[in-house]
Amino acid sequence: MTDPTGMKIIDVLLVEDDDGDVLMTREAFEHYKIRNTLHVVRDGEQAVRFLRRDDEYADAPRPDLILLDLNLPRFDGRQVLAEIKADSTLRSIPVVVLTTSEAEEDILRSYELHANAYVTKPVDFDRFIEVIQKIDEFFVTVVKLPR
Repeated sequence: MTDPTGMKIIDVLLVEDDDGDVLMTREAFEHYKIRNTLHVVRDGEQAVRFLRRDDEYADAPRPDLILLDLNLPRFDGRQVLAEIKADSTLRSIPVVVLTTSEAEEDILRSYELHANAYVTKPVDFDRFIEVIQKIDEFFVTVVKLPR
């Protein structure tokens, strides 16, 4: 889908349990006038239900991009990533791990589970919104996403 200016609009699923990070992501979308549709789920179990369109998510769109925190309640981000990449109907969706962890084992494990990118969340607000804008720019403008 495109907006009136011809810019591509994608569905982004943010899997994040921290209210502050959800708010900063929404503000980044507003600040950079990102027109993509942001869907938010708060834990790994909700993420899997959203992606499989179970229960209350029966009408959920298939996301074009997933921003996934690692440290989540219920299923953690690693479990969600493993579920996504093991499912032939979901594995083509790009997943950007967006987390506070800088641990080498988390980075390695995420790539072993076929994450498309691993980004450490900046703690500074201005830097955080800049990172969100760069992720959006890359996945909307630079790369070709499957439809």
